[in-house]
Formats: sequence, C-alpha cells, structure tokens
Amino acid sequence: MDCLFLAADSGPRLTPETRAYWLPRAGQGGWTSLQACAEGIAGAVALVLPAEVCSFFAVTLPTRKTRWVQQALAYAVEELLAESVDDLHLALGETLDDGRDRVIAIRRRLLADWLEDLRALGLDIVAVHVDADLLPRDGAQLLFLDERALLGGSPEPRLAFPTAQWPMLAAQCPSPRFGHGTLAEAPGELDGYEPVEDPYRWLAGGREEAVNLAQGEFAVRPAGTGLGRWKPVLAVLGLILLVQLGFNLAQGWYFQRQGDHYAAASEALYRELFPEDVRIVNLRAQFADHIGQRASASAGLMRLLEHAATAAEGMPVTIGQLDYSDGQGALAMQVQAQDFSTLEALRQRLAETGQPVELGSASRDGDGVSARVVIGG
Repeated sequence: MDCLFLAADSGPRLTPETRAYWLPRAGQGGWTSLQACAEGIAGAVALVLPAEVCSFFAVTLPTRKTRWVQQALAYAVEELLAESVDDLHLALGETLDDGRDRVIAIRRRLLADWLEDLRALGLDIVAVHVDADLLPRDGAQLLFLDERALLGGSPEPRLAFPTAQWPMLAAQCPSPRFGHGTLAEAPGELDGYEPVEDPYRWLAGGREEAVNLAQGEFAVRPAGTGLGRWKPVLAVLGLILLVQLGFNLAQGWYFQRQGDHYAAASEALYRELFPEDVRIVNLRAQFADHIGQRASASAGLMRLLEHAATAAEGMPVTIGQLDYSDGQGALAMQVQAQDFSTLEALRQRLAETGQPVELGSASRDGDGVSARVVIGG
C-alpha cells in the first residue's frame, strides 16, 4: 500500500498545505502537500510518524492476558514517564531477547488530531508506524537522510538525531552497527555502510516487523476487508429494524386502544338492549344466547309471512300494515281489496295453510274495502 511519511517539524494540526513524503506502491516518491497526496492516493495508506514525537521503552509485564495488558502496560511505564500516562497512547510491540516487551508512546491528543485531519482529507489510514522503528531488527541499524539520521534495530533505543552528532553517539551504540543512507561517504564508527538510492522505500520494507500504533482506541480495519465494507449496510438494516420495531409497538398500542373502545361500546349496546342482564360474564356468549332466542321467534314470523305471501299471490289485494305478536304467535295484517268477495277468497286461501284465520269486519275504504286479517295464534 502507499506510505505517507510526516515531516519531523509537522505541527499539532495537519492542513492541506502541510508537506509530507508520499511513497506510492510503485514509482518514485517525493515531498508534496497533503492535498496532493489526497488527490493522488486511491486506497489504504500506511502512516509513518517521525521518531521525534514518540518515546520508546522496554518493560516487563506481569501478565499476558489480553484484558489486563493495557492496565499492566500503563502501570509498567508510569515510572519512566515525565508526563501523565493518561495523556499517552501506548502501543505494545515485540518481546526482546531479554524477555522485556517493546513499547512506543505518543501523546494521545496529537495522534488523534493527526488521524482526524488526514481522514478529513479523504485518506484511508489503516496502519501507523514510526520511521526509526522501520529499520531492520539485525543489530544496531542507522539510516542517514542527509542532515537527519535514525537509530533503530534490535536494541531498545529508537532515536532521531542530526547526522553531525553521530560521532558523539557512536560510543553509546552497541555493536554491530550497520549504516545505510544517502551520504556519499560512509560515516565513521560503523561496522558496515551501504548507500541507498530510495531510503524511504527501503524503510517501508520493514513494516512487517515494525510496531503498529493502530491499537486499542486507534485500532483500524483495512477498508474493503472483513465486515468493514458491510458496516453501512448493517447500519441501514439496523435502522430499518429499529423503525419497524417502533412501528409495531405503536400499531399494537393503537389496536389495543381500538379494541378497548369497541369492547366498551359493545358492552354499552348490550346493556341498552338487554337491561335485565345485570351481570355480564361473557359478552359474546350472552349476545349469542339472546340472538338464538330472537331467531326462534323470528322463525314463527317468517313462517306466517310465507303463508300470507303464498295466499295473496295473484290476488288484487294490498297489505298496508303488519303487526306480529311474539307471545301469541299471531300475525295481524291490514288488507285492502276491491270488494268483499276478494277478502273472503283471501281468508279461504289462508285457511288452506292450516293456520287459524280470523277475518275482522270489513269496511268501505274509498273505491274498495279494507279489513283486519289475523293468521296464527
């Protein structure tokens, strides 16, 4: 992936004009603005910090359990720091030959601000390293970048210093000491020196062994791998499920209110229709019982109506009023006809149905006659 090296003099906040060394996956790198980097980089980026902003330790941890490591790490380095450990981000590295563990510390706020600024420019930072820690782990390693030099390798120290100060530091650096860099002449006090044409690409080759500061709260997942690419989809699905759950709860509450309203209305109607029922145990069953009773009474009415309709079929009569007595089982009809003989013929037809028939006294009604006829009873 592309690497982005921040300069040693980078400020506490990064701007589009801040200069950095952009090392593409293929091709020649160079110093340019972060804005140009953002416009040219497509994909994941490894961020490389200058050693000047970090501190380096090797400590012995009392535990290896993952859930306790961070607490043990903070306790182990607290006595070695001039700053509050709560203000620092501590990254745990490999175990050294003497059993101690390598630790890199950086101010938490500085790292958070830098990552925020870079991501605001659209850069996808997936790994964070320190330039001096990228040096090979074989003995003491030095990289001379013109006037700036880096010290790293297998020993504990990591250091950035002016190249001119190397003679004073050489005595403090354990052997063997291997040097690389852009200097035309090999510095003294080295067991070997090899010039490199592209020192930043040479440095980037050490990323596999270097400590990745993207740990704990700064842990990142490369874009497009694992669940990372599904996070937006999962977020949308979660939102849909949340909305659906809220809708179901609201709908259930609404239907419950409606059910209670209809139940109260049904009970009020029942008490209005059947005021003699003081106690209501099962509204539906009691309604069905009353309807059954009414259905039995209606059957008698319907039977008498059928007899009356059959008898009056084809006759010039008009039935103006019907009165049914549930108690007597009798149907009274106010019948109008052209003459008395038509009324008599109707009475005879009704009598043929087998039902009792009573023809009341007839009277003149305009051009015809009318009489009250009772069937049944």
